[in-house]
Amino acid sequence: MARPGRPKGPRPDLHPLVDSFLDMLTTERGAAMNTRHAYWRDLADVSLYLRSKKSTDVDKATTAEIQAYLKDLSEKVHIKGKHKGKIAVRTVARRLSALRQFYRYLVSENVRQDDPTSTIESPKQGRTLPKTLSEAEVSALIKTAGQGSSGESVRLVCLLEMLYATGLRVSELVGLPMSAIGEGNQFLMIAGKAGRERMVPLSDPAQKAMKNYTDIRKQFVASDDSGTQAQWLFPSRTSDSGHLTRQRFAQLLKDLARAAAIDEDRVSPHILRHAFATHLLSHGADLRSVQKMLGHADIATTQIYTHIVGDAAKKTVKDKHPLSKTGTEG
Repeated sequence: MARPGRPKGPRPDLHPLVDSFLDMLTTERGAAMNTRHAYWRDLADVSLYLRSKKSTDVDKATTAEIQAYLKDLSEKVHIKGKHKGKIAVRTVARRLSALRQFYRYLVSENVRQDDPTSTIESPKQGRTLPKTLSEAEVSALIKTAGQGSSGESVRLVCLLEMLYATGLRVSELVGLPMSAIGEGNQFLMIAGKAGRERMVPLSDPAQKAMKNYTDIRKQFVASDDSGTQAQWLFPSRTSDSGHLTRQRFAQLLKDLARAAAIDEDRVSPHILRHAFATHLLSHGADLRSVQKMLGHADIATTQIYTHIVGDAAKKTVKDKHPLSKTGTEG
């Protein structure tokens, strides 16, 4: 079943200017493929809506037509996560943001003289705090994963320990090449968004889990592999990429959550990334250090975690972080 608000059925052919815009995002702005796909989905949804109304294609849409599309989306908005299958306010805002960037590109290329989204206001979203897990719940997940004796259990413990120790994005984690492992398993070199490379240290438990996993890693590589699988830290015999997929890891976490008696809707790779940041800050970590480990370009993105930690951690950030006195990023 297609996700809410996304095009259903066969992949539609979009206007060539959409492809040009997406190419610009990847070649000039260094956008990751996941980002490119997200923009494609948003622009595809608008395009299909306009075609269904037999009005025009996305490149020639008017302000009134875009407002009609956003109104149609807004009527499907759900409140506070209720009513599954409907659209979230942030989805409406993201679609409008994608359209704004698309039309600004068309104006910059002299394809259009006007930006039809320039007078449209974004919907009010309010502040949504990241979902997270308690330290006890993370420990329960790791303990439950380690109760098995199979290679899959050893791999899952390694994935959990590494994710909780580093806060990597799930695409970064499952797509780690063997060359990313630092000397003695002490750190990882991560090629993040827009080609920004960062070094992330591994905790002692993560280093131990890595050692245990690399000892049995060969069982995940086919005997006749030509190198497609062997180059990855977490190889897979079944995926086209040659490594464990984001979707498979997410499903493994759902299964693990049920085994650990934790609500599976509260467990995902990204929520473990949130737990990493939240728990570090709650123990007094420096906000700038957390920003660097998460790979955030803007410290404002990292600062939202300060809203979900305890008063003690908030005071630590306020008293010790240099930006708390200026309110700006240097």
